[in-house]
Amino acid sequence: MAAPRSQDFASPQELDQLVTETVARAEKRGIEGVEVAASVGDGLSITVRAGKRERIEHQQGKSLAVTVFQQGCKGTATTSDFSPQALDDTVAAAKRISDYAEPDSYAGLAGVEFLASDIPDLGLDYPWEIDAESAVELALECEAAALGTDIGIKQSDGCDVSRYRGTRGYGNNNGFHAAYCGTRHGISATMIAEDSVGMQSGYWFSSARDPAQLQSPESVGEKAARRTVAKLGARKIETTELPVLFEAPVASSLIRHLVDAISGSAQYRRASFLLDKLGGQVTAPALTIREEPHLSGAIGSAPFDDDGVATRTKVIVDSGNLESYLLSAYSARRLDLDPTGNAGGVYNLIVEHEDHGLDELIAGLDQALVVTELMGFGVNIVTGDYSRGASGFFVTGGEITHPVEEITIAGNLEAMLLGIRAIGNDVDRRGNIRTGSILIDKMAIAGA
Repeated sequence: MAAPRSQDFASPQELDQLVTETVARAEKRGIEGVEVAASVGDGLSITVRAGKRERIEHQQGKSLAVTVFQQGCKGTATTSDFSPQALDDTVAAAKRISDYAEPDSYAGLAGVEFLASDIPDLGLDYPWEIDAESAVELALECEAAALGTDIGIKQSDGCDVSRYRGTRGYGNNNGFHAAYCGTRHGISATMIAEDSVGMQSGYWFSSARDPAQLQSPESVGEKAARRTVAKLGARKIETTELPVLFEAPVASSLIRHLVDAISGSAQYRRASFLLDKLGGQVTAPALTIREEPHLSGAIGSAPFDDDGVATRTKVIVDSGNLESYLLSAYSARRLDLDPTGNAGGVYNLIVEHEDHGLDELIAGLDQALVVTELMGFGVNIVTGDYSRGASGFFVTGGEITHPVEEITIAGNLEAMLLGIRAIGNDVDRRGNIRTGSILIDKMAIAGA
């Protein structure tokens, strides 16, 4: 049975028309500058546990935000009601708010010369016609595969299947308007294993825009089981200083910290450990990062950013040197630079890698820590101080000897980035930052 189409779901054409009509309503009021961002979406998420359905959740949402600019004063109002009266009321509310706002000479729409003039089809829309019953069946297959591995899994902590489809539209009275559809679907499993020492939990997930590119439920369940059992017998280690190898799924967090530090808002607020580093060295030469927003079907692809500025391929870090900040129209004005098409974040950051897999990187280590999970939020982007709970595996003589837990890894992000020694080819493609495992020459490890 196919999943029903939500009556509230809007096609790109429908949402684009809604956006342009709302811009026209604002122009009739003589508003100097106006932008409208709208989104609609629907999804399904189910969870099974111990062979039974535990949760079935349907998500339907829609929103429209109107932002007006008048002599540097900004006002924003939002609504989930798309009726003509509600749109008029939202425009009026945004204008009233701007009447009382403090002027900001940097506020305003992105310049016409930066707006996207061509909206490519990036292959982002792959509706998954699956209903709740069929999703439950897939989740049960995933769970059965994990429990059937016969390697020590005692129980399931839940398997999930989800689908989502949404439409995003943006327009302003600088002549820009566009909308597009995108999807994201997933399968995940969390398992519990037990031995004479204690219990461990572990997980795995698959995520893609195209459901045909998802890993099978069986493979997700089996990998979750293997990763969980591998943690049995984990123990603390003595406090020490060692090389640390971040497995690919957690290595992306290091790149995200770099992204936060070179964002326009962090730079103009003077709240970054990488202040005024444009053109200078910020990481070891081993690191090169480029942004590719137009990869077909990729999770992080988008034809334009939240300001309507065209996204484009560019090098962010070139062999350790910072080539570009990440700027919205507003932060670009604050820094007297051009916007980079990064209002709203980054779009497919690609970390270039060497020809070494994770096993090869481990084989080259005399004594080290492999980090597979991180806990806590002890990261200060202003100072670069880094301290997080971690678990993973201890390496001796190029081989994993035992799992490790209840430790803290610490350092300073500036030194950590400069201390990158290798990047593996085990690239995790499930998010908008694609990176392999990252080896850092040394970090403090607090254990027993």
